[in-house]
Amino acid sequence: MEVTQSQLHELFDYKDGNLIWKVDKSPQVKVGDIAGYLSQIGYIYIGIDGKLYRAHRLIYLYHNGYLPLSIDHIDGNKTNNKIKNLRSATTSQNQMNSKINTRNTSGIKGVVWHKRDKKWIVRVRVKSKTYCIGYFDDKELAKASAIEATNKIHKEFSSYKGVLNGKS
Repeated sequence: MEVTQSQLHELFDYKDGNLIWKVDKSPQVKVGDIAGYLSQIGYIYIGIDGKLYRAHRLIYLYHNGYLPLSIDHIDGNKTNNKIKNLRSATTSQNQMNSKINTRNTSGIKGVVWHKRDKKWIVRVRVKSKTYCIGYFDDKELAKASAIEATNKIHKEFSSYKGVLNGKS
């Protein structure tokens, strides 16, 4: 059985991105304690009736009364669970503003070095499809192209939102 919004309101208060216990649940959990623990994968988890939930999902449900398929952390910070930093998203949208892959060697999301052609390639993914934007001799030009394409295609879910047009 899934937790409901009314159960969350009985169990918790919300303050500054945290759920605060309103009830004593065990000798370790007291009224006024911040609920949850930070996992190795970077999310805060909260246990309710023997089941673990990601805190951002509970906070979204607490405020909105429903759970979308995916919830996006707008700033990309998995521990920033302030309600203004959480938004409903599709799985694809949620991945659009993800952090740069650890295997990325260019240091720029969407830009890879093509060894055979000795050029920088700009690629953008949309709904499991990869689109080649172009090949560039200059890395900075490739970066600018990646930013422009990503902002245009991913809009408010772009990992580069606010970059270009004089912003940084």
